[in-house]
Amino acid sequence: MAQSGTDAQGNAPAGVLPSQTLRAMIASGAISAPGGVPEALIQPASLDLRLGDRAWRIRASFLAGQGKTVAERAERFSMHEIDLRPGAVLEKGCVYLVPLQERMRLPGDVSAMANAKSSTGRLDLLTRLIADNGVEFDRIEPGYDGPLYAEISPRSFSVLVRPGMRLNQIRLRRGDLTMDDDALRALHAAERLVDGEAHIDGGLGFSVDLTPRGAAPVGWRARAHAGLIDLDRIGAYEPTEFFDPIHPAPGGGVILDPGAFYILVSREAVHIPPLYAAEMQPYHAMAGEFRVHYAGFFDPGFGHAAAGGAGARGVLEVRCYEAPFALEHGQVVGRLVYEPMAEAPDRLYGTDVGSNYQGQGLKLGKQFRDPA
Repeated sequence: MAQSGTDAQGNAPAGVLPSQTLRAMIASGAISAPGGVPEALIQPASLDLRLGDRAWRIRASFLAGQGKTVAERAERFSMHEIDLRPGAVLEKGCVYLVPLQERMRLPGDVSAMANAKSSTGRLDLLTRLIADNGVEFDRIEPGYDGPLYAEISPRSFSVLVRPGMRLNQIRLRRGDLTMDDDALRALHAAERLVDGEAHIDGGLGFSVDLTPRGAAPVGWRARAHAGLIDLDRIGAYEPTEFFDPIHPAPGGGVILDPGAFYILVSREAVHIPPLYAAEMQPYHAMAGEFRVHYAGFFDPGFGHAAAGGAGARGVLEVRCYEAPFALEHGQVVGRLVYEPMAEAPDRLYGTDVGSNYQGQGLKLGKQFRDPA
């Protein structure tokens, strides 16, 4: 009989590594941190990463590049060091480098990719992973052995951070089994990945919901001169102190302003079956002068009825670029790329693991009170 985590021939299966495999990698020291890696960081198909106790204000974003370490490159771009232990303000429009507590020693057949957590993206808080020898943000090559760093750039709001805060997460995979469109159509036929018609073209397309809802907004636009957000204060802030509500124009749709940041919601309810994981990606650039600003991970069980997620929609973090753009109801704005899990996770995204956005509709980050 094959051991857990191997196939009948004793080979480790390809796919996204699940929670129980992440737990085993922590136990073996392949994933480590001073004082250990707590269970609370383990998600169904990803691992949360924690800020360390210091940061550097840097004058430019950078990548380490082949044969160079992040620490070496930081010496060139660092302006001053910041102690995060008493709490520190990361100011809007600035760029910071923060060593993370977690360290990776990946097997030779396992790579990693990172993304901002949902609450991070909804605050327009650009957070990207960088690593030694790295030539891309948020990507780590198989066999990497070294420290991890977060580049953080608040775009709309200044934020108060402390050591241990979790702004980004990492997903490990063996091989690359991203599903092509034919496989995705078959999965949709079996599992119903979205309600209604499935638009499949280079992934599962999703569109924006701009249906008028009476007095309720169809979205939110970040205010230009808002106050400070303490990321530890959950449900503490009034939405209208930081965002303006968005309503459709009389003729329908909304006009996106260049440089503005919006929170919108998908028209489709999204479903990630337990044996799959997904990533949100921008739609084709020729679709308009905007993009879904942050990609994001969707873990197994998101929108899964048995995990309390029936009707869960995708929240869209949208930024408009060079010219004003008229966005219409039902316009395709992004896509979900699916890939199989190496094996079923021992936990699913949902209320049982403290997930904040299961069953969601239009929703701001967890720091904000629900609108009346």
